[in-house]
Amino acid sequence: MKRVAALVAALALIGVTTWLVWPSAPQARGQDQAISVLDGPDDDQRVQLDATFFPPSGGGKAPVVLLAHGFGGSKQSMRQQAAQLAQDGYAVLTWSARGFGRSTGEIALNSPDYEVKDVKQLIDWVAKRPEVQLDATGDPRVGIVGGSYGGAIALMTAAFDQRVDAIVPQITWADLADALFPNNAVQATPAGLGDPETGVFKRMWSGIFFGRGLSLDSFAQQSQSQAQGQGPAQNGQNGQNGQGQNAQGQNGQGQNGQSRGQGLGQTAMPMTPEEARCGRFLPAICDIYQTVAKDGRATSEAITLLRASSPVTVANRIKAPTLLLQGQRDSLFPLSHADANAKAIASAGTPVSIAWFDGGHDGGNGEADWLYEQTSAWLARYLKGEGSTQATPPVSGFTVTRDGGRDPGTRQRIRLHPETASYPGLGGTDTTTVRLTGPEQNVVNPPGGAPAAISTVPGVGSLLGGQSGGVSIDMPGQSAVFESAPLTAPLQLTGSSTAKVKVTGEGEATLFAKVYDVSDGSQLPVLPAGQVAPFRVTFPDGGGSVEATVALPAADHNFAAGHRLRLVVATTDMGFATPAEPATYQVALSSPELTVPTVRTLSAPPAGIAWWVWAMPLTAIVIAAILLATGRTSARATTGRVSGTRATADRTTATRAITNGATAPDPTTTPASDPTSTPAPDPASVAEPASVPGRGDDQGVDDDGQAVPLEIKGLTKAYRNGELAVDGLSFRVERGQVLGLLGPNGAGKTTTMRMMMGLIRPDDGEVRIFGERVTPGAPVLSRLGSFVEGPGFLPHLSGRDNIELYWAATGRPPADAHFEEALEIAGLGKALERAVRTYSQGMRQRLAIAQAMLGLPDLLVLDEPTNGLDPPQIREMREVLKRYARDGRTVIVSSHLLAEVEQTCSHVVVMHRGRLVSAGPVSRLLTSAKPTNGHGPRLEDVFLDLIGDKS
Repeated sequence: MKRVAALVAALALIGVTTWLVWPSAPQARGQDQAISVLDGPDDDQRVQLDATFFPPSGGGKAPVVLLAHGFGGSKQSMRQQAAQLAQDGYAVLTWSARGFGRSTGEIALNSPDYEVKDVKQLIDWVAKRPEVQLDATGDPRVGIVGGSYGGAIALMTAAFDQRVDAIVPQITWADLADALFPNNAVQATPAGLGDPETGVFKRMWSGIFFGRGLSLDSFAQQSQSQAQGQGPAQNGQNGQNGQGQNAQGQNGQGQNGQSRGQGLGQTAMPMTPEEARCGRFLPAICDIYQTVAKDGRATSEAITLLRASSPVTVANRIKAPTLLLQGQRDSLFPLSHADANAKAIASAGTPVSIAWFDGGHDGGNGEADWLYEQTSAWLARYLKGEGSTQATPPVSGFTVTRDGGRDPGTRQRIRLHPETASYPGLGGTDTTTVRLTGPEQNVVNPPGGAPAAISTVPGVGSLLGGQSGGVSIDMPGQSAVFESAPLTAPLQLTGSSTAKVKVTGEGEATLFAKVYDVSDGSQLPVLPAGQVAPFRVTFPDGGGSVEATVALPAADHNFAAGHRLRLVVATTDMGFATPAEPATYQVALSSPELTVPTVRTLSAPPAGIAWWVWAMPLTAIVIAAILLATGRTSARATTGRVSGTRATADRTTATRAITNGATAPDPTTTPASDPTSTPAPDPASVAEPASVPGRGDDQGVDDDGQAVPLEIKGLTKAYRNGELAVDGLSFRVERGQVLGLLGPNGAGKTTTMRMMMGLIRPDDGEVRIFGERVTPGAPVLSRLGSFVEGPGFLPHLSGRDNIELYWAATGRPPADAHFEEALEIAGLGKALERAVRTYSQGMRQRLAIAQAMLGLPDLLVLDEPTNGLDPPQIREMREVLKRYARDGRTVIVSSHLLAEVEQTCSHVVVMHRGRLVSAGPVSRLLTSAKPTNGHGPRLEDVFLDLIGDKS
């Protein structure tokens, strides 16, 4: 064994040394650049872009990736991803867009006349770099990756510059006019989006969007760079004192050519009134925003300006293969925008794939690693040519992230990624109709539009971690509600549902439709992705009724069996501008059918076998060798130590029946061995004679000659440090008993129960169940049902599925399970069809007890069975255990609730410091104790006396 241990140590040393000396990829280092570009409608405005270039870490020539930041960010926010791409063998260029960070110029919202021209000149710049691979002179092998604002510039540039070879836009817009003025009343628009002329102003998101262009951080960063003499030169001048100016006299910070910087060591000047009003936006954009924000309606000028920066208007020009990554939790740029982009790009025959991931502007996990994997696979195919001979794209046509519950071992969230070869659109491959019911209802638009309903509060969801469903509140009197019957089967929504409503009133109505997932339990209704569908209707002159078909927000959501769908039509929403004038409308269903799209072709790909799956068997062999080399010596030392320190009589004490109330003397409770402890009651006062004729103690049978359910003799288990967790424990449990296994923390109760179940081996002694010795995997363990150390379930499965899967794993016939009897004990009702991850602690506890009772085992072992139960459930569980034992079975309960043990158990075993302190009927223990404080004896008092902890 010493040789084996030496070999293992040598192999470990070799592995560590190899890991330390193995050459790693060179660290990616960025080179800061100030790149001068000309833009504007007449190409006469010079802008300095603050950029960083990362050569490929492996050297040589490589494809280049332009990495674009989001709105309000800068090149610094992309540095980590840039370094990672450089490590993967790409040249990378990041830059701060005009009007952001240390770049000059003003924000033009990715206009073809400004930002698009800038990026085209960045492509010219990288084409001159010796590290960049070229397809032709001036034509680099180039891809563009970016999120939100950066995603839009990737789409816009690819439409205007055919040199772009691949793009990966994330969480971005298709039509900026629709994003800020949505109207979900179904209309026949080419892009499949609403008509912004009648759209509802997305007030809060627009304010945040515009406010980021006013960010004081941008001015502070610009002023700091200029004060340090580091600002980019203006129009070829040195920029040392911040006084340079461009051809138009506008440098993005000051007006009429004056910069806000004051030179090295001087304090930056405060903003001018115009800067405070418009920040770093182009004045034309600033003026339009001021107008629409005041009126809450889109003007034709606003729509024209926003459409000029909208990829959907030019997406049919894109020839670069496109991977669209859109967040499911995004009330700014919802899934419908990725849908519109995908359709427009595919119409030109360009390869396009789309993925809906767990993230977006409203928060969520973000799935950064998974998104990087998809992006890397896309770039590897279309920039490096890896797998170019394959007909299928590197990322499936359509992929969705779904919640797979939590890993039972790590408790980490599991995310599934079902996929299908082609994108079906928001209408899905199939539709299911759900019938809604509800009368015509009066709703009111309150004066001033307040108080308003809450769906998603922009900017807050991400701060709160993007919890699914968010916080949704509908104000009384402001909403009409229509609801379905409970679903008879699960319903997977993937796409945009549609509903038909009839609205009666005068003038014009602004309304918000949404569909909730409603359970029958105590859970609040869930609003998938926290999104609503705003729509506006105009009534005939003099008043009347209007019917509208509403496209509800696109989502991927599973409605569980037993849940109901609730359609709500409200007059207000905090995120939108609503009329200030009070009004009353009548809302009814023009059709009772809610159309729900599904995608039957979605399926989760088989997971590849991770490297650690292969490594684990080898690791197990190594660990086993170490344990064999060290554990045997420890075991021998422990056995010798126990033999040398305990009297032979203690080691060979015959097992005593609990019905006799036998109590083993415990030296640890006597003053001789522990002067600080209180002596336990005299065992003779609570114990009957050690043996009763006919008991057959040594043979392990009862009066009827049947095997005793549980018999423990001389059970001993020591920790590696030699401390005894269980020390010579002996007792026996008869049929029909409910035994309480008591003891303070560290008494050895759980260790004893684990040895009962064959989970760990004793160092000495034995456990017999129905006369058969317990070893790991012993057949007799099939007669034992147990619940120890908390419930463990697959969280994404329902309670019923967990129970049935557990029983199937035993290999026993379903008829032997007695499912209905066990589940009746759980008392979970319709919650059995819900995913376990939605259960409370008490519900999980009851399901775990039901699982332990499957097959109606003859011996039931429960650890803290009433933990998490409320008082009525505790009382019910008490009767269940008593009734279970009266039918001729045996129950062992470990609990700290002594009052409950007193009412539930017929017998108790008290342990302290691994040893048996007392055993016997509860009634006999109580009658042996003296009354205290004017009331009769309690088990709690007896227990504290026995363990020497009575104060």
